[in-house]
Amino acid sequence: MGSLIFRFQPADGPNETAEIPQCLRLKARKAFVASLSVITPSYQPDLELCRDLAVSVKRFGPLNVSHCVIVPPKDRAVFAGVGEVHTVDEYLPRSFLRIPGNMWINLRRPIIPARGWIVQQLIKLEASARSEADVVLLVDSDMVFIRPFDVDTFLTDGNVRFFRAANAIHKDMTRHIIWHRTARRLLGLPNVDRLPLHDYICWPMAWSPAIVRAMLKQVEATTAMSWQSAIAGELHFSEGILYGVYVDEILGGARYCENTMLSVNYSDEAPLDAAAAAQIVAGASSADIALMISAKSTTTADVRKEILRALTA
Repeated sequence: MGSLIFRFQPADGPNETAEIPQCLRLKARKAFVASLSVITPSYQPDLELCRDLAVSVKRFGPLNVSHCVIVPPKDRAVFAGVGEVHTVDEYLPRSFLRIPGNMWINLRRPIIPARGWIVQQLIKLEASARSEADVVLLVDSDMVFIRPFDVDTFLTDGNVRFFRAANAIHKDMTRHIIWHRTARRLLGLPNVDRLPLHDYICWPMAWSPAIVRAMLKQVEATTAMSWQSAIAGELHFSEGILYGVYVDEILGGARYCENTMLSVNYSDEAPLDAAAAAQIVAGASSADIALMISAKSTTTADVRKEILRALTA
């Protein structure tokens, strides 16, 4: 495909021919057909939660939305019809072998096994990097959409919505602090001991695939190895913190930045009772498009459905 040619008449000279590079021409075309993809890693214990999520994506999402559900190979059959089902082996290097205990061995660096939740983040990163959509939404199985949304919910003037809770990480949030240190090391940035720090973890999490690809190249340039091997060797890691630190400190910040998640969230590892459920509903904003009740809370299906009914009434 060639480049687009156009002619213009300068104010003080003869006709000249200018050429619009193909990359700019494609970018301009994409502005009229912006697309959105939802990415959800899951597994059989979360099947019913993921089924509810998939139904909500179809109900409230745009007609052209893609919902990529990534599961272990053994779970593929039971997830049939729940989004566009793929398996984890499609998103991991061949050097990654699963071992008992929800652990993985990377044959390129076999000394430190990778824990399952680290590998899940590798899968999210790889799926996002591969995406041809303008915006990817990382959405776990325990989230469900409650109001209409489309790509314009997360895209303004070609800029993907960037979540930053400024100075939200304090001295008692030790895991977040470690995740910041890990991100800075992977990106080749000097460590900082100052507090507070920004938090970038949100539900759902909107990313630009182009930024993800550039970020992973930065990790490889810093570590002199594949980004999968570099991250899998970490004991503590957050994909959201990595993306946020990259945007703020490598790219110099985002043009479209917000401090609201657009969702109602409950992340405690204790079940919601009727009184707590009522507080969840009361705390919802008209701007919230989704509800997240952590699967680790073991909240009953009946309580979940009651909250969902109240929020979608």
